[in-house]
Amino acid sequence: MKTLLTIKAISRDELLLMWRNKIAVISIFILLVLLIISLLTALAYKNNVNEAQFLYQNDANAEFAEQPDRHPHRVAHFGHFLFRPMDPLAAFDMGINPYAGHVVFLEAHQQNTANFSDAKQSSLLIRFGQLSPAFVLQVLAPLLLIFIGHASIARERQNGTLRLMLSQGVSGTNIFLGKLFALSCVVLIIIAPAVCTLIWFNITAHSSFSLTAILIAAYIIWLMIWALGITLISAFLNNNRDALLILIAVWTIQIILIPRLIPDFINSEIPLRSKIETQVNVNKELKALGDSHNENDPYFANFKQKILQKYGVDKVEDLPVNYKGLVMEEGERMTTELYNRYNKELFQQQNKQNKMVDIFSWINPILALKRLSMTASASDLESFNHFLIEAEKYRYKLVQYLNHLETSQIRYIDDADTTKENRLDQSYWKQFPEFNYQAFSSTQRVKQMSTPFMILSVWFILLMLLIKPTGRYIERKIK
Repeated sequence: MKTLLTIKAISRDELLLMWRNKIAVISIFILLVLLIISLLTALAYKNNVNEAQFLYQNDANAEFAEQPDRHPHRVAHFGHFLFRPMDPLAAFDMGINPYAGHVVFLEAHQQNTANFSDAKQSSLLIRFGQLSPAFVLQVLAPLLLIFIGHASIARERQNGTLRLMLSQGVSGTNIFLGKLFALSCVVLIIIAPAVCTLIWFNITAHSSFSLTAILIAAYIIWLMIWALGITLISAFLNNNRDALLILIAVWTIQIILIPRLIPDFINSEIPLRSKIETQVNVNKELKALGDSHNENDPYFANFKQKILQKYGVDKVEDLPVNYKGLVMEEGERMTTELYNRYNKELFQQQNKQNKMVDIFSWINPILALKRLSMTASASDLESFNHFLIEAEKYRYKLVQYLNHLETSQIRYIDDADTTKENRLDQSYWKQFPEFNYQAFSSTQRVKQMSTPFMILSVWFILLMLLIKPTGRYIERKIK
């Protein structure tokens, strides 16, 4: 009981000193204002994007369904647009959303990536980063804690009051815990608006409670890691100036420098093909595979013989189905397999890069926090790639549906006659279901978040284990 009262008294005196320090109060107020502004602007951005995407997706669906009577292959080349929806938690951490495209154009014989990202359509100012709640808590909040807490124990040693406190029977551990508790109160003040907003998101947007809870816990642990680290470094130094300089150096290296250098290092170790290189290789292989639009192509000449043997006829005119439709189906299957193989290779390389990032996260916990935060808000690379995969599945089903209509609903003799339009009724386009994207479930995302959350927890536990030895060091240093 006496120990708790001592810790409480030390913490109260530290908080009172912070309150009297107007610079500290103003700094906390400015950070809270920045956090609230970032929350409001991010929420407005997410709502605007979702409203626009909902409107445009409905327009795209209506335009596709309301096409007039026409040949199904023309419908396949008319194409369709799919819009990538934003997760409710994306207002908290926009992740790669400003740099990844929002719209995919679907067409026959071609796989397109997502286009119209904010970065491509905005001024170069977006390259400097956007103000988001995640950015404020990841980057600015630790810096504020450094300015407020760097002198917590170093000041007592510099002023000679630390010796006085120890002479009165106060242990070094209690001094450390008192100073830490005071800085932890600042952590709670800083993170309170974000916690309230995330809970509000959870209630109003029906986001997953487990994702929200883990996200809140991760950011509290992140700021507590800094509170512990700041108090530890302050305990080992003799004056305020040295503590401040070392902590700013640590912040610069951990928050600014390493997160910029690691991606370059990983890209050099696990390189990715450029978009141009990939497209050149794909075009070369497409030519080698065969051209479904060329009747004299060697592959499709052989394909023709197989089809005639299968149906037991001598001419394509005698087939019970439209041979041109069969060719389109086979061509689409071949090109899709080729594109999927290249995409699979790309995704595998990206997954290797992410695994290497997880390794570096043990050295720098902000990498783990970023990974966890973006996963929770579905603004990470895995979620983006998942959307592309699902969009491609839909594209393939749509194109093959249209190709099958040509195969089954139009006679070859009519299709080969260029003077005939060979239109099918528009009801066929309306029959195909609309795209209903299902993102990673909360269970899947929680599983993806387990490793970065464990890394943050290990960092927190290791720093907590240093409290007792640091308390003994404080006592020995004075003696």
